Amino acid sequence: MSVTTAPSTQATPIQPQSFARESDRARLTPAGLAGLKSVALAWRLSGHEAADLLGVSPSTWDRIRAGTWRQSLSQDQLMRVSAIVGIYKGLHLLFADDMADRWIRLRNSGPLFANLTPVEAMQEHGIPGMIEIRRYIDALRGGL
Repeated sequence: MSVTTAPSTQATPIQPQSFARESDRARLTPAGLAGLKSVALAWRLSGHEAADLLGVSPSTWDRIRAGTWRQSLSQDQLMRVSAIVGIYKGLHLLFADDMADRWIRLRNSGPLFANLTPVEAMQEHGIPGMIEIRRYIDALRGGL
């Protein structure tokens, strides 16, 4: 007598996306770089500013901008891109005019900025500063 079993009804768990896995980083890098280049253009970032925000040298940023850089972004670099794109999107949800792209250049006297512009604050404070600025913008627009 043979026993047949019904196919399993349990779904195969889907692994969450992770910036830690090389396969995810390789897949996300082209879109991340395209998004970052668009934000750099909208915010009129200098090469030095864009390089600082991404955490690369200015010469590496020049290769990225020219499309000749053929590596995957690191976990930290993808985190930076995610924060920057989130800030960009949050600003465009918060402001209905060109203020969305100008805000990043305005001096801010709040404790998060200490009279720096948001770009300067992100350069000075790195990933933690970028995440805090993103949370600040999300809170301003009621997204927290």
